[in-house]
Amino acid sequence: MEELIECWTLDEEEFALLANKSGATRLGFGLMLKFFELEARFPRREDVPRPAVEFMAGQVKVDAELFAAYDWSGRTIKNHRAQVRDFHGFREPTVSDEDKLADWLADKICPAEMSRDRLRSALLTRCREEKIEPPKTTRIERALGSAETMFERQFTETTVARLSAVSVGKLEELIVAEDPVPSAGAGTEGAEVSGGEEQAVRAARRAFLQELKEDPGSFQLDTLLAEIVKLDRVNAISLPPGLFKGVSEKVVAGWRARAMKMYPSDFEAAPQSIRVTLLAALCHVRQAEITDGLVELLIQLVHKISVRAEKKVEGEINAEFRRVAGKNGILVKLATAALALPEELVRTALYPVVGKRTLEDIIAEAKANEKAFNTRVRTKLRGSYSHHYRRGLPKLLRAVTFGCNNEVFRPVMDALELLDRYADSDEDFYAASEVVPLEHVVPEDWKEAVVDPDTGLVERIPYELCVLVALHKAIRRREIWVLGGNTWRNPDYDLPVDFEDNRDVHYEALSKPRDPADFIADLQKRHVAALDRLNKGLKKGTTGGVKVTKKKGEPWISVPPVGKQTEPENLEKLKEEIAKRWGVIDLLDLIKNVDHATGFTGEFTSVASRTVTDPDVLRRRLLLCTFGLGTNMGIKRVADGMAAIAGMEADTEAALRRARWLFVNRDNLRAAIRTVVNATLDARDTSLWGPGTACASDSRKFGSWSANHMTEWHQRYGGAGIMVYWHVERKNVCIYSQVRSTTDSEVASMIEGLLRHLTSAEIDRQYTDTHGASIVGFAFSHLLDFKLLPRLKNIGSARLYRPGLTESEAWSELDGFCRARRSTGS
Repeated sequence: MEELIECWTLDEEEFALLANKSGATRLGFGLMLKFFELEARFPRREDVPRPAVEFMAGQVKVDAELFAAYDWSGRTIKNHRAQVRDFHGFREPTVSDEDKLADWLADKICPAEMSRDRLRSALLTRCREEKIEPPKTTRIERALGSAETMFERQFTETTVARLSAVSVGKLEELIVAEDPVPSAGAGTEGAEVSGGEEQAVRAARRAFLQELKEDPGSFQLDTLLAEIVKLDRVNAISLPPGLFKGVSEKVVAGWRARAMKMYPSDFEAAPQSIRVTLLAALCHVRQAEITDGLVELLIQLVHKISVRAEKKVEGEINAEFRRVAGKNGILVKLATAALALPEELVRTALYPVVGKRTLEDIIAEAKANEKAFNTRVRTKLRGSYSHHYRRGLPKLLRAVTFGCNNEVFRPVMDALELLDRYADSDEDFYAASEVVPLEHVVPEDWKEAVVDPDTGLVERIPYELCVLVALHKAIRRREIWVLGGNTWRNPDYDLPVDFEDNRDVHYEALSKPRDPADFIADLQKRHVAALDRLNKGLKKGTTGGVKVTKKKGEPWISVPPVGKQTEPENLEKLKEEIAKRWGVIDLLDLIKNVDHATGFTGEFTSVASRTVTDPDVLRRRLLLCTFGLGTNMGIKRVADGMAAIAGMEADTEAALRRARWLFVNRDNLRAAIRTVVNATLDARDTSLWGPGTACASDSRKFGSWSANHMTEWHQRYGGAGIMVYWHVERKNVCIYSQVRSTTDSEVASMIEGLLRHLTSAEIDRQYTDTHGASIVGFAFSHLLDFKLLPRLKNIGSARLYRPGLTESEAWSELDGFCRARRSTGS
């Protein structure tokens, strides 16, 4: 009601315009007047909401049913529109206005947006600013098409002009047909060609364009080397920096997606400027993607060789484990004496039962076993690296350029430069004159394996291993970044462009003070208050059953299980009524009805330059593709089913595959999901269901064939497959999903989903499992103003941090499980 009053109430001047009008004319004019004020355009009959009609009818003292009699064509409505335009200061559009709007779109909006809906919205906004009545729908579409054509021409001509003749030639070579491979025995001089040689020739002559489009294969050294070769070939094209300056990444990505769907013959048929721009966009984006892929492969390979070495050593040691004679009996005696004399000193109670020397032997054996284990792991790592993986290191260092903004990690960068200088050397040790960085590069337990005890020289192979591990950790922390990448680029580029100039604005958006001292002081204050409340609650027994007990002599947080909630008495009746009224709904019918209500198929935009398929036919084919892909039934089976239906013979497998090829991609799917989720949230009655402010997230493993390039072996779940991380609101509404590597942090996946879901859900509480929470996760959730509520399996043995304000902090009920180390905000 408040919205109706605010938007549809007539003032005195507006009432004066209605003075000489009555009946349906009075009501229709009043609605048109207010609608134009809101939308800056004239409505159609169906555009006016029914509540607005009833509200306006009450103001003008006319029966709301008379609105159906208002004449939407003829002299009357023409005069009404003229009066409305004059009242609001607008004028009718001219052909010159349309041309200016198209020029403005091509110059200002098209370099940043490709969506027709957003272009149309920008045009309408521009018309409002210029006090021009928007053109008719057909004229708007003409202006949009003209703007897109002008931008495409300007964009392609500018791109070609920025490329050198050599670069243009190399781009053109990508689509040149390969020469036929000579058959065995058909050499130029009669020499026979073996089958293996013929395969090598075929591999060497394989079209690089297809290879460029492919993602990396499984995580192994050969894949790393192949990707390095691919990156070198892309770098050889010599695309200039700033090639696409003035154009958003979204537009460049759109041209890349268009090129990914084209065959060499499609490129050849395109005009030269468009062809070169498409190939340049493809190479530009794939250059960054290949660089990121190399970094991902490096991370995976370092993890892989480390885990394999530990597994091998663990298996070998299990059979060789030595024991101190009678160790089990000694431990029994120790435990018995400790329980019998709990108040006595160790010297008085335990030494008479088990001598001090025996205890020292047990400790020495444990340390020796640990040391032996670490030594054997290093040996395995060295062997695996030196015999197989080492040959890829020099090529990787030359293909990828690393950077660093943190002086603490400068030793790692210096170590990389040292490795590059010695890449072609056969020496086993670095020269004595070399300054070899050890701090922050070589761990303490590796130093005896890296530095020769007799000469003091640093051995190259173990040192290279340490550098790789240090690089692996630094990259994952974003302390070292990669030039030319996107995911692993310089983190400074992730900041807003105006961050330094408008820090106050950005800090205010986060509701955080600029002074870190103020932030830490406030955090410590609230930390103390929270510990005080917990301490008092434990004393009074008002913590809902949470207690601090003892388990094996150590403090243990006991949390009672939550009982099953009683089901509302009307819920079962509601389920029965729904089943009785609608029964079992076919999934394809459900998808069709959802599209009818939300129009989500409109989010599937083509990567081609134009679309000629009838919109209704295209919509049907997109629904069939969505059904086939979502159910894993596949395009072929769906097409076979459609062939059996009379009148649907046109939806062949080829037609469906073409629709999928041109319209179904990750960005379009995300946009369609966002549309459905937002419509679901809008339709929800918040008085019954509450606002959608809570979300739960978790990962799930899906089995897949080992030949699939995305397949990984998961150590925790076992078996080959892929990992999908979901963010689900209200159990069933998925607001974000992402395919993750098996070694990725679930904490990072949890935060990414919250930041990038782009739906209308305003999440302030995030539920997750133990793997989705960490100290870093809690820190970021605090900075981003949402509550992280994990299910902690290890809550019993958890320990709390002290805020570190004073040395006399004391909470009698918490002393047992408060960490001695203090959290000081550093």
